[in-house]
Amino acid sequence: MQEGTSRDDIRRLLKTFGVKADEAIVGHLARNPGVGPLRLRLFLEDLTNYGDVPPEQLLKVEVAGEVRRQEP
Repeated sequence: MQEGTSRDDIRRLLKTFGVKADEAIVGHLARNPGVGPLRLRLFLEDLTNYGDVPPEQLLKVEVAGEVRRQEP
């Protein structure tokens, strides 16, 4: 596999996730005006079926943080 292709695939997945997450969070804030800040946790987990030869260490990333409401 070429490095450029891998990087392009990673960037495409992250961009798609970022756009969808942004839309979902903004919509959630709009539907729940009295709540905030939001406390969120994002996960990245490898779902690959490795069969009988799983990697020594599984790919897993977790990020947590807050999304503050915009001041009026």
